[in-house]
Amino acid sequence: MDTAIVVLPLLGAILAGLFGRWLGDKGSQAVTCVPMLISLALSIVVFIDVALHGNSRTTELFTWFASGDFEMSWAVKVDTLTAVMLIVVTGVSSMVHIYSIGYMHHDPSVPRFMAYLSLFTFCMLMLVTADNFMQMFFGWEGVGLCSYLLIGFWYDRPTANAAAIKAFIVNRVGDFGFALGIMGVFYLFGTVDFETVFQAAPGQAGATLHFLGADFDALTTLCLLLFVGAMGKSAQLGLHTWLPDAMEGPTPVSALIHAATMVTAGVFMVCRLSPMFEYAPTALDVVAFVGASTAIFAATVGLVQNDIKRVIAYSTCSQLGYMFFAAGVSAYGAAMFHLFTHAFFKALLFLGAGSVIHAMSGEQDMRKMGGIWRLIVVTYVLMWIGSLALAGIGIPGVFGFAGFYSKDMMVEAAWAAHSPIGQYAFWLGIIAAFMTAFYSWRVLFMTFHGEPRADHDTMHHVHESPWVMLAPLVVLAVGATFGGIAFYDLFVGEAMHGFWRESILVLEGHNTIEAAHHSPLWVKLAPLVMGIGGIGLAWVFYMLRPDLPRLLAERLRAIYLFFLNKWYFDELYDTIFVRPLLALGYNLWKSGDGAVIDGVGPDGVAAATRNLARRAGRLQTGYVYHYAFAMLIGVVAIVTWYLFAGAE
Repeated sequence: MDTAIVVLPLLGAILAGLFGRWLGDKGSQAVTCVPMLISLALSIVVFIDVALHGNSRTTELFTWFASGDFEMSWAVKVDTLTAVMLIVVTGVSSMVHIYSIGYMHHDPSVPRFMAYLSLFTFCMLMLVTADNFMQMFFGWEGVGLCSYLLIGFWYDRPTANAAAIKAFIVNRVGDFGFALGIMGVFYLFGTVDFETVFQAAPGQAGATLHFLGADFDALTTLCLLLFVGAMGKSAQLGLHTWLPDAMEGPTPVSALIHAATMVTAGVFMVCRLSPMFEYAPTALDVVAFVGASTAIFAATVGLVQNDIKRVIAYSTCSQLGYMFFAAGVSAYGAAMFHLFTHAFFKALLFLGAGSVIHAMSGEQDMRKMGGIWRLIVVTYVLMWIGSLALAGIGIPGVFGFAGFYSKDMMVEAAWAAHSPIGQYAFWLGIIAAFMTAFYSWRVLFMTFHGEPRADHDTMHHVHESPWVMLAPLVVLAVGATFGGIAFYDLFVGEAMHGFWRESILVLEGHNTIEAAHHSPLWVKLAPLVMGIGGIGLAWVFYMLRPDLPRLLAERLRAIYLFFLNKWYFDELYDTIFVRPLLALGYNLWKSGDGAVIDGVGPDGVAAATRNLARRAGRLQTGYVYHYAFAMLIGVVAIVTWYLFAGAE
């Protein structure tokens, strides 16, 4: 059963990828959607058996590496952490597969698209079921490859090609750190098996690595290197620049990458490696600092974006920051809880945005929308549900949408850490909560309310999406509505110790989730109050006084441009890295390759041969007296040589 969950999407990818021409669009959709739904059903069974009943297990399939004393098996590890990810990955991926039937039905390359989706899902499942670092790295690189294929799916668009290359290169930077971390793990522990490394980790606390004449704490160094990989995959500050550009791919791709698969891999990895990170407190502080900084950075940029998908993309980046700062204060259960709930409401928002784009004949600029809520009522209601879950709105002690429970717990855990980095994360998380609510309702008001700003032809064709697209949204809306209250007790409540068991390690004195339950009332209410305040301010700006955003942007133009240009990270990287490397490459091409290698080598030999042949060709004039003169010169030369040689 465990193996089938992983293999079924691969089977669908192979059938659609190799035989899509014969299967056709509908056949390719069938052979990919049906296996995904079966995987989802099996994942639910496994979740009940493993997470609820405690039957964790590892199934070895075959020997993958065997070199001398080093041997490593290909295995499927299923514990509570994996079981949660199986539900998330197969659940959201199944909905995306079904949604794609309607969204991509006009595309000429449906079999290829469906094959890529299933292959992406397979790689993510390989990542979350890995029982060793090498197998995790296989899935890690697999989702990177598939993201390149999916983001650049419309390869006839230069912007899509550039975005795909950018995502691939930026992730390679992070993956280089991840690879170094794995090498360091093998160097320090002599193995890459999770269980062996985790059991030996306490004994390596305080151990040092000698490098370049200096000693470094071993576990801190390894955890930081591994975290660099997580920064790339999960688009954390510094390695985040690929994420917004990934919106060039089809909308189902955005939902799959940004909600349940690739971007959550980094959070999962940190939680999986909690037995290492717990003994590297400095590394945990770095994780919390980067996460909190990312949360506020992405929120500020999301305030001013005009592309509906880019706003949601920066929201993803911000929410991932929340998950990382929760993990950084040892609230791994809270981080996984938000990962779980976020998958539902963020996939709902992305697919809902796709429904809006579908209704608006491909338009994505919110400045060209407005006044359409009566024309697409179902999409409108579902987008409200997703936004309420994202903003964390609820009635304390009564009911709340999914984000109300998971986001609040992360913020409370940061406060309960009672450390400088915890306070840093807490206050930035509070501010980001206000911004999250503001830009969420900015999307709703600009998209659905006010006067129509689209042209007459576009407005004339606005229509609700077909039910093959709306049905997945309804399923995701159920998760976004009830996912928080239904699973709160298991993830972060009284039952969490029996739920997570050995899959997450939290040292004595590090249990910030337990401490969060005893936080003051103002701490518990702060995210909700900030969320309601953000909604209210958005209503004033975009409903009551729609002239205010323009006036504020003019008054604070420098800040507005700073946020609009994403803190100028792309320009900074272009100046520091891209242009110097392009100049270096151009000079090496012209001066090195062109002038030296080609000039002296192939081109030089060819030029010398051509010159010699040209000179020799001049002897062939076609006049008999020239040839007779040449023969005479030859005879004179031979006679002269004979006379001198004979004289000697």
